[in-house]
Amino acid sequence: MPVYKIAIGSPGEASQPDALKAALAEFFSMLIFVFAGEGSGMAFSKLTDNGSTTPAGLVAASLAHAFALFVAVSVGANISGGHVNPAVTFGAFLGGHITLLRGILYWIAQLLGSVVACLLLKFSTGGLETAAFSLSSGVSAWNAVVFEIVMTFGLVYTVYATAVDPKKGNVGIIAPIAIGFIVGANILAGGAFDGASMNPAVSFGPAVVSWTWTNHWVYWLGPLVGAAIAAIVYDHIFIDENSHQPLPANDF
Repeated sequence: MPVYKIAIGSPGEASQPDALKAALAEFFSMLIFVFAGEGSGMAFSKLTDNGSTTPAGLVAASLAHAFALFVAVSVGANISGGHVNPAVTFGAFLGGHITLLRGILYWIAQLLGSVVACLLLKFSTGGLETAAFSLSSGVSAWNAVVFEIVMTFGLVYTVYATAVDPKKGNVGIIAPIAIGFIVGANILAGGAFDGASMNPAVSFGPAVVSWTWTNHWVYWLGPLVGAAIAAIVYDHIFIDENSHQPLPANDF
């Protein structure tokens, strides 16, 4: 991937009104997503009296995350691009579609949105635990890293194909649906093994509120590597180098 696509951004970019509005949009989108996604797991634990996860619980988690992400991406699309994921932001940065400084603003907003959502959940449920992501029995940390790489590759590849590619045409209209669907499908595939995060911020909020950091690095390394591979593959192979132009945040 040509290095010229990567942009640092101007020093004053972080204080520009449009950048601050975009970061605020990412905060609210992440809050909406995590509150519904993490909340669905807490509701399952409440209904089953902290029983073990069942196939029905996995399906419920998949649907909750798919629906919530569809909404979170949609409501942020015209302001920030609706990344709702530090891994997506990282992939956009590598493809030259967002500057480093704006990306850092997004990361801060996304992480804060996840933490606030988990704090609200803990308070509104009367102190129920916001469970941190963890590995299932028989799944090693490196097994989980590979799982997260592959699942996040699928997610960011979908983002590029439906939202970033300048040739997307009318398919861009269904981008939030496609993005929600791939996350829901990946939860059905990986949820029983490592929780299927695909999103460092989604893992970060529950870890902070429960102060549980066991294997937390897995949920950063895997998604960031998967996002990088997807961005490089799609941008290098399928986006015409001659037509490449850095996209404004609200076009992604």
